[in-house]
Parts: sequence; structure tokens; C-alpha cells
Amino acid sequence: MLPLTRRNLLKSAAVGGAYASGIALAPGITRALASATADPLLLEAYGLTATIDGKAPSDGVMSYRTVASPADVAPPVLRARRGEPFSVRFENLLQEPTTVHWHGLRIANAMDGVPFLTQPYVYPGDGFDYAFTPPDAGTFWYHPHCNTLTQIGRGLAGMLVVEDPNDPVFDGEIALNLRDWRLGGNSQFIEQFKARDAAKAGTFGTVRTANWQVEPSYDAPAGGLIRLRLLASDVTRIFNLKLTGGDAVVVAIDGQPVPSVIPLDTVVISPGQRLDLVLRMPDDEGATVAIEDIRPSTPKTVARLRAVGTSLKRSLGDVPPLTANPQAEPDLSAAIEVPLVLSATAEQAAKDSICGSLGYSFWAINKVPYPGDSADPMAPLAEMKLGRTYVFNLENVTPHAHPIHLHGMNFKVLSSSTRKVQPLVSDTYLVLPDEKVQLAVVADNPGDWVLHCHIIEHQKTGMTSFVRVV
Repeated sequence: MLPLTRRNLLKSAAVGGAYASGIALAPGITRALASATADPLLLEAYGLTATIDGKAPSDGVMSYRTVASPADVAPPVLRARRGEPFSVRFENLLQEPTTVHWHGLRIANAMDGVPFLTQPYVYPGDGFDYAFTPPDAGTFWYHPHCNTLTQIGRGLAGMLVVEDPNDPVFDGEIALNLRDWRLGGNSQFIEQFKARDAAKAGTFGTVRTANWQVEPSYDAPAGGLIRLRLLASDVTRIFNLKLTGGDAVVVAIDGQPVPSVIPLDTVVISPGQRLDLVLRMPDDEGATVAIEDIRPSTPKTVARLRAVGTSLKRSLGDVPPLTANPQAEPDLSAAIEVPLVLSATAEQAAKDSICGSLGYSFWAINKVPYPGDSADPMAPLAEMKLGRTYVFNLENVTPHAHPIHLHGMNFKVLSSSTRKVQPLVSDTYLVLPDEKVQLAVVADNPGDWVLHCHIIEHQKTGMTSFVRVV
């Protein structure tokens, strides 16, 4: 992430759902699903045909569904509560193995959803029981960690909202899942990646959507304060977003509340990241707020919000900071440094694995490309002692940006060689070309935890490894 300013938050975080407080759900917005503490929520991964580009049905789509959302084609927004048990019975109805990773949650290693490191594959027709108590409130997400490029690329990515009963009540809430699809002119899937692009910034999609829709529009109360939860679930695209027609403040980044609300009108959000905004809607009924991806080469409006009713005349000045999640403070006086170099590689092609291989090794961490899924894939980058503080000296020697995601733990941003940073807590950091950054990690969660680039082509062609906490 880059320094937070009014003009620039992060230089170059499912179905869409909404949970309304005091307003009716707008057409096309799926109701959020609350978790049950007594009985597990049944979550199924399945294949389907669905219209994505607004033109014709696409075959080979993959999605999640629950008993409460069988008619929805896009994954439901799941809801849990901080400090309360959450359980899911996951069933795999696909024709290939898969798992579920709960991105951004600091939960037990056995629940992390990574084949060979934390759990077995969930084969077709089999199931797996996930159960944990979320320690943090905020916006998170769930997705597979098996055959990731294909499965996420074809739709397996949903939002998970962990609620805090102490959060302020807003006039509405809208969740937006931002992602591309690689569809041809006949609305069918085309090759998921091109090797020449995987070795660079990644292969971009052809159809840009929010909540599996092209430029959807949602109603919200005029003059009201709307909590807008944004998830970048795309496998490649770094979104450069701008709001026009309304004002907003940032209240959380990657599920973690910011110390004080931050005004903005532009934001960059990379694959794997989440952003919580509070948006003030226009006062005039019918006025719209556009959320635009202003990437210079391909600008596009990704979603709109339309003001309805008599103005509520709310003020952004009344938005308080969210309650901070409990975090262990790094002890920098006794911290152990861990060098992590992100680079290209000339190693041989990755071996085949049941969770899919792209057949290439383009990227590496500390000069070692991830070899693919196996019973003993590689040695950990570091063995970390439980309770100790570590500083990841992360250096990007490539000409491309890499959103680096750490499973199971959070880090605190300490410094950057290229920009001024704030001491934010996160699980995903967008490392710019030629940037050196220091991230402080308290090793407070035992197990093997994956560290990887969330541009999935980079992940699947080598920029993946793990650390061990013992």
C-alpha cells in the first residue's frame, strides 16, 4: 500500500451483496447470509452456466451457493461475528479437487485451506468441515487454493463480512466484488493466461464486472451515509478507482480499521485487497455516484449508486473511526530480520500437480520458485518462534508490482524506500517495482503459513513460499 492522502490512497482491497439498515434492498442485491453458531452453514462449490457479459450465457462458470441462496449465480456474502463461533460444512460438487481459504482471517492453521500445508484436497463429491472463531471484524473473503487461476478466474470468490456489534449503524451497506472475466466475443471462456503476459504484469480479462454484472446500478438513500465494502477478487487487475458525484472517507483497509477516517476521491486496490468506505450520497433524488476504474489504457465505470427519496442530510464529519481489532504490538527492539527478495527466475518449468500447474516458472522468492503442490514442496523461508517479532525486509527487484499476501497473521508496515508510509496493519501489501519495504510480524499463530503474490499467474509460476511458526 502507498501513503494515504486525499488524492492517493494506494499508489501504482461473492456475489455482491448488500445489508441494508433502514432501507430496502435494491433490485439485484443479494441478501447477506448470517452464520449459525449451532448448525454449520452448508456451502457448496458447483459448476453452472450463467450470463456474465450481458449478451449470452457462458458455459463452465464456477460458483458457491448456500441453502439460502440457491437461485443466485454469484457467491453469497457470508456473515460472521467477531468473537463468536462460525462453522461451515463445505461440499465439492465440481469435477475437480478444491479447498476454501479464508483470506485475511487469523484462524487455526488446519482451517486455512492450503493443500498439503494445512489440509487434504477436497475431492469431487467429498466435503470438509471448517470451524473457527474470527478474532477480527472487517471485510474478508473466501476462495480456493487449488487450481487457483482457473477456479477463481471462473468465479470462485465470495466476500465474508465479520461484524462488530460496536460498529456505527449507517443508512445502508453495499458490497462490491470487483473482477474481470476472460470471455471471447461468443461469451465463452478463452485461454485463462498467456505465457508472455504471465511473465510480466499478468493476463488481463476482457469483461470487467462488479458483482458479476457489467456496470450495475444500486439505489441508496439520498443524503445518506452508505458503508461501501470493496473486494478486488480479480486474478490480475490492479484497480485504479475514482468516485465521481459523491464524497467518501476510508474507514478500514484489508479488514483493519484505520486510526482516523481518511477523506479520498481516488484509490488503488490490488488483487486480494479490501477497502471499506463510508460514502455520502447526493441530496437530489436521481443523482448518481459513479465508481470508475481510471486505468489510463482502459478506463471504465464499474458500478453506479443512485440517490432515492428525500435527503437524510447526513454529514461525513459525523463518521467515527471503527473499533480497532486486537493486535499484538511488534517488539522492534528484539526483532529478527528476514530477507525476502521478489525476482524473476530462470529455473525449469514447474512440475504437474493435482491442483494445477501453468507449466512455467517465471517468478521466485529468495531465488527459489515454488515447485507446485507436493507432499514436501520446499523448506520454509523462515522458522519463526511463537511470540517473537520478525521484520520482513521485502525487496522487489522486478519491473512489476506484486501484491504480497501473508496467510494466518497480519503485519505492520514500518517503512518503504520509495514513499512515506503509515503504520497500518494488513495482510496484503502492494510492493511497487524496485521498492524495499519493512513489514513487522508478530509470530502469534503456529503452523505453516503461505506467503505469495496475489496476481495468480505470479503465484502459480513461482512467487509463492511459506513461513513456519513453532
